[in-house]
Amino acid sequence: MSTDRVLKAGVLGATGTVGQRFIVLLAQNPMFSIHALGASERSAGKAYVLATKWKMSEQLPEEVRNVIVHPCAPEHFGGCDVIFSGLDASVAGDIEKAFFEADFAVFSNAKNYRMHPDVPLCVPVVNTDHYAVVAGQRQARRLKRGFIVTNSNCSTSGLVVPLKALQDRFGALQRVMVTTMQAVSGAGYPGVASLDILDNVVPLIPGEELKMEEEVLKILGGVAADGAACTPLTDLRVSATCNRVPVIDGHTECVSVEFAGTPPSIEEIKQCLREYTCEVQDLGCFSAPKHVIYVAEDEDRPQPRLDRNAGNGMSVTVGRIRKCPVFHVKFTLLVHNTVLGAAGASILNAEYAAKKGYI
Repeated sequence: MSTDRVLKAGVLGATGTVGQRFIVLLAQNPMFSIHALGASERSAGKAYVLATKWKMSEQLPEEVRNVIVHPCAPEHFGGCDVIFSGLDASVAGDIEKAFFEADFAVFSNAKNYRMHPDVPLCVPVVNTDHYAVVAGQRQARRLKRGFIVTNSNCSTSGLVVPLKALQDRFGALQRVMVTTMQAVSGAGYPGVASLDILDNVVPLIPGEELKMEEEVLKILGGVAADGAACTPLTDLRVSATCNRVPVIDGHTECVSVEFAGTPPSIEEIKQCLREYTCEVQDLGCFSAPKHVIYVAEDEDRPQPRLDRNAGNGMSVTVGRIRKCPVFHVKFTLLVHNTVLGAAGASILNAEYAAKKGYI
């Protein structure tokens, strides 16, 4: 296809916080036009402005204010070239299946299909090579044009970026330990009750730690020789501890890494992170950041309020890079959890798919 063509986009779960972020980003993206919006039955039939409680700091785009919200069923999304799903995992499985089986290209933010062997779990600045399984996915499911690609958990998306850079430059990683301080926007709306999160840290996000530990292995792994499935790493061990903190946007993560081989110096690590590039940059994708990783020089950075919008929210900021007395190196990273960690990753995944002819 010609990438000059504007793709008609449908958004599922359009009234939720991830759906709202999709709408903000798509309205700013010349590659897409918002063609259809879907949400629950209680929102169906209403103009979008009446169906949603707008929670973004950006203004509600004029072009969607009066768009009528439909039920999340394929028959209401005719003419769409691409479907973005911001659905909650409790309902996403069957709905997304109905869409890709109806021959739509589906880009999902939900967890339901992430760990399926023939579904790319793609952080687009890390592992676009996993799109190689799309052909097998179509064949196994007897699809012509439809497919599904997922992006990762919001905390995983930040972690795998520097890990991929280090793995590519210095070889296999042996152990990773990460402790997260995750923003409340990651819990959706209404999310965490104010009496639980104000003046507090909640040391449990149900299911989050296991998702991080499993997803990292798949994302940093490869693809089987026959292209039929993704092949997760088996030698890397990941331990995650996840906390909810009173920050609106931006997940902070404290990471320790042990290399399988001789560890590089701290300066070599910093240089590696600064120089990291990826395929979506080479292709000139609209949402690709100029720098995938910003290395913070100030000793007290990154900080959510100051660094979450780096690269329009599509970059990861890494700071406090220093030797670790237990592992080899430790550092702090920051990722915008609703941009690279959610809607932005799905949109960049779709841009890549279009550039490569999958759509």
